[in-house]
Amino acid sequence: MVYERGSLIPPLPQRDLRDLTRQRTNLVQERAAVVNRLQKTLEWANIKLACVVTDITGVSARQILTAIVDGQDNEKVLAELAKASLRNKRQQLEQALIGRVREHHRFLIAQHLIHLDFLKEQIAIFDTQITEHIQAQTTTQNNLKPPTPSDSPSSAVEISSVNCPLSWEAAVSLLDTIPGVALNTAELLLAEIGIDMTRFPSAVHLARWARVCPGNNESAGKQFSGRTGQGNSWLRSALIQAANAASRCKHTYLAVVYQRLKARRGRKRAIVAVAHRILTAVFHMLSTGQPYKDLGVNHLNQPQKQHLLKRMRSRLEQLGYKVTLEAQTSVAPT
Repeated sequence: MVYERGSLIPPLPQRDLRDLTRQRTNLVQERAAVVNRLQKTLEWANIKLACVVTDITGVSARQILTAIVDGQDNEKVLAELAKASLRNKRQQLEQALIGRVREHHRFLIAQHLIHLDFLKEQIAIFDTQITEHIQAQTTTQNNLKPPTPSDSPSSAVEISSVNCPLSWEAAVSLLDTIPGVALNTAELLLAEIGIDMTRFPSAVHLARWARVCPGNNESAGKQFSGRTGQGNSWLRSALIQAANAASRCKHTYLAVVYQRLKARRGRKRAIVAVAHRILTAVFHMLSTGQPYKDLGVNHLNQPQKQHLLKRMRSRLEQLGYKVTLEAQTSVAPT
């Protein structure tokens, strides 16, 4: 008889946190869809507001849209509603607000704005609930005693996360130090993988479980597709989102990795590779309790540098020269 290893079932508090973070993600995605529908309605009315403002749901854009709903159609009056630095673009705003707005368009715009307000309120409620849940679990970890051998196996499973060296709040703060990982992303990552890294033998196993490492499909010495395969879609989407943000962080190791791989393998493969490195960093940070330490922009150059120096030294010695390498000290500018 062959016994198979059972699936990983997270503790109940982590499962509750998953429900909260996943629903919040659904609300954020729904809000993005409503914003797109609002933009489409404006395009129908020939209002090119998105060509001038960065966010059509910002403060200035919201006041302009509210005035349009109230019946205002004078582009000069609407442009005067701009705030802060957008007032420097009032001339462009006047041209963008010359449209053919009908009552039908005003009704649709009003309903989209109401929907956006509702979603904003719901997201704020979930943010508060997630924060309170994490704080409650941190308090439980501080108050609950470690399980004794007399405890039942089921109770040991439920409080397995209590014995972790990190609290939930500390883990969120740690992951927030990674470039590209925001507070909401850190909460989602912890909800999906937990804070107990002893479940995974190594960072390689965690990356394979999350399906953010290259696939291994080889037969008769021939390499076939290296697709990552199907995995936890919530975890993968959060890592891809963090990787996209990290690729735009200047003067960081992750940005250098992205730029190098993008030139050779393409943008999508480079993003997945950055996500793989972020997840690897998450594993080690949660295992050791140490904050993120950037390897620097020259980290990838060190192996290549040593190989180049060795090859050039060997070449010069073949030509009959005796070579002594000495690092050049930086001279302060006068």
